[in-house]
Order: sequence, then C-alpha cells, then structure tokens
Amino acid sequence: MKQHILKEMISEQAIRTRVAELGRQISADYAGKSVLAVGVLKGSVIFMADLVREMESVNVEIGFLAVSSYKGTKSTGEVRVLHDLDRPLDDTHLLIVEDILDTGNTLSYLKKMLTVRKPASIKIVSLLNKPERRVADIELDYEGFEIPDEFVVGYGLDYDGYYRNLKNICTVEFTGSDASE
Repeated sequence: MKQHILKEMISEQAIRTRVAELGRQISADYAGKSVLAVGVLKGSVIFMADLVREMESVNVEIGFLAVSSYKGTKSTGEVRVLHDLDRPLDDTHLLIVEDILDTGNTLSYLKKMLTVRKPASIKIVSLLNKPERRVADIELDYEGFEIPDEFVVGYGLDYDGYYRNLKNICTVEFTGSDASE
C-alpha cells in the first residue's frame, strides 16, 4: 500500500445529521409504501444500515448487489456483477443505495439492468456525489454530500479494503516517491 495521510473531510456528526435528514425525506416520499432498499456492496453497507433505520414510516426490505469496477484508487470503466438480487422485481419500489457517485458508470449500468425487470419505480440515494468526475448520464434522487474530486475513505468507503470502519469521511493524501503512481 502506498504511503498516505488521512485528513477529515466530513465529520461523524455531520454524517449522522445528514443520514437522518435523508431518512425522513425518503420516508415522506414513500409513505405507506413498501420499498426494496438495494445496497451496492461493499461500500454502501454502513450507510444503508443507518439510512434504513431512519426510514420509520416505510416498510423496508433489504437486498444487495455486489459489483466490481475499481482497482485500487482507479475506476476500470468496466462493471461486473458479482452477486445479483434473488427475487423478482415486478411492481417493486426500488431504492438503490450507493456510497459514492463518481463516474456514474456503475449506477448507470445497474439502473438499466434493473429497469428491464419492470419495478414500479427506481430511485437512487448516494452518500457522496462527485459531479466533476461524471461521464455517464445518471442523476441522484437523494444526495448526502457533494464533494470535490478527491479520493476518500471511511464510513464504508475503502482504500484496497482498509478504512471502511472509520466513522467519518477522510481524504487520502499520498506521500513519498510513489505518490504519483
């Protein structure tokens, strides 16, 4: 692993406050309905767990998709589905829960893949949004925080599998002779 320094970008308290706000907003939008919250593994797990606990006036079912599109700090541009949902989606209200919207390739691919299965609706919530990096035509229905084009870890986001357990969001500043690799 490259030498690096972590610097806090978003505090634990700011995350808690925003997740509670998102939960209330989503609850109001889906009041009286059942929703299948679909977490995109692995990064969304912590965000999704906190978010669904804030969705109090909604019947929430939980499902997961596992996809791969990153190697280290870089997007490969190729989306591979490693684990799919295990039930029909006809007439189901889907809420795709993602940790970060970056290039948009993953969410664009997933939305097209899930639309074919005829759900009643598809909405997307992402904890973080990096609009500067967008290459795919995809929009969020719910956004936690808009952030600049920096590599971040914490609260489910990782660097080669590490730092998912941080309670805040930190930037990763690479140091030493390998910083430009």
